[in-house]
Amino acid sequence: MTLPTAFYTPLISESSVFSPREEGVYSNVAMRGRHADAYSMYKRGTRDYINAYDKEQGSVRSLNGVSKEIGNPSWKRSFLYILVASLASLLYGYHLGVINETLQSISNDLHFNGNTMAEGLVVSICLGGGFLGSTFSGLIVDRVGFRRAFQLCALPMIIGSSMSATAKNLWGMLLGRLFVGTGMGLGPTLAALYVTEVSPAYVRGTYGSFTQIATSLGLMSSLLIGFPAKGTEGWWRICFWVSAVPAALLALFMQFSPESPHWLFKKGRAADAEAAFEKLLGGPYVKGAMAELLKSERGGEAETVKLSELLFGHHRKVVFIGSTLFALQQLSGINAVFFFSSTVFKSAGVSSQSANICVGIANFLGSFAALLLMDKLGRKVLLIGSFSGMVVAMGLQAASASSLVSSSNEVYLSVGGMLLFVLAFSVGAGPVPSLLLSEMFPGRIRAKAMSVCLASHWVVNFFVGLLFLRLLEQIGPLVLNAIFATFCLLAVIFVKRNVLETKGKSLQEIEMTLLPPE
Repeated sequence: MTLPTAFYTPLISESSVFSPREEGVYSNVAMRGRHADAYSMYKRGTRDYINAYDKEQGSVRSLNGVSKEIGNPSWKRSFLYILVASLASLLYGYHLGVINETLQSISNDLHFNGNTMAEGLVVSICLGGGFLGSTFSGLIVDRVGFRRAFQLCALPMIIGSSMSATAKNLWGMLLGRLFVGTGMGLGPTLAALYVTEVSPAYVRGTYGSFTQIATSLGLMSSLLIGFPAKGTEGWWRICFWVSAVPAALLALFMQFSPESPHWLFKKGRAADAEAAFEKLLGGPYVKGAMAELLKSERGGEAETVKLSELLFGHHRKVVFIGSTLFALQQLSGINAVFFFSSTVFKSAGVSSQSANICVGIANFLGSFAALLLMDKLGRKVLLIGSFSGMVVAMGLQAASASSLVSSSNEVYLSVGGMLLFVLAFSVGAGPVPSLLLSEMFPGRIRAKAMSVCLASHWVVNFFVGLLFLRLLEQIGPLVLNAIFATFCLLAVIFVKRNVLETKGKSLQEIEMTLLPPE
């Protein structure tokens, strides 16, 4: 591909910060057709370019080259693309909750009613598919980029929804849910990474909250659409058909969205990276954005990142923090609440429809609060406050199951504790980990490291979904809720000791803080 020389004219004019040597290198990059060669040549003058740029633009700060003289780039330029990417999170939330209201009808129609293991498998097989999708998400993104990866994410969701909607037996349902789960595993990873890489630093936390809001909207939609399932024969099939619509829209709209400039630059497509920055930020910010991007390129990015390097190499601490944070997120018991809230509320004598509406509203309100607070209070503060609130909420639910509470107060404690738990989760523990970790990982390893960390999320999620009902029967709600509360408390301690605050910092500043040059 020949890169248009005219596009570079403003960047290498007489007032450019390039020395003659770097200017020649930059021109050579623009004229080379092979991406690998372009990447190598583009980096040769990096150090001198950065030094010259820093002297001329001492005020450069943030991922997107924000200068004090020109202020922040407009958030409106990237807003629509964030909404498109959030469709993946909406689909994740929808498929997370679609089984809640429909499970009883599905088990009746497909003849496995009363088999708690089969019911748990219908839930957890989707999470097993999520593990597969998440495991390969980093490899897929690095190979084909975000736009094509989002479209690949939508494809198994469309196929799996169709298979589930037309299932004639348990195995047909399980196969459809497995396909859907593969797309669910890709979606959260892609959304978190894409939002991080295309957002201006000053609104990155706010935009990161959009994915959680989309998840809560998807969850609420699945609950509302699923209400008629118990009284209308075959309605559960409609619930699965509906989910194919946003999946198709995701695949369509991604065709018109910009690629991540970080991915483009890593692939040696410097001209395309600048074009993407211009589309996302505006012309005045392109030069600073490229300078900040160059500042973090310390060599070796073109090489393949090996799993052993992530687990045992220079990045092992950050990967450990990410994997543990995601595991604790799921060990808190949140998805047991989403999957089986109808069952829990029914045992407390509360209408499942009323209870699920309240769960959806609590989730949405918490997500909206996170949107307002993420870039004001910071990620670490929200995480600590969120997990602390979840400890209290689980304590209330455990107390409701004890013999010390009268039956008249049991309902209030159980339902109130569950709603407080969902609210506390959606304020911090829900939206923060994906955003925080996609900020903390260096660009070279970001996609693959996120896929490794999310693998722990899906593994724990799978076993929680599979074993929750069985454990509820065998050890009872008192002990089970106490166990979940303990994990939430461990999460508070872990976050205080290990998590770095990233509010307002560019991706390059965060990387240099965590991984200083060796």
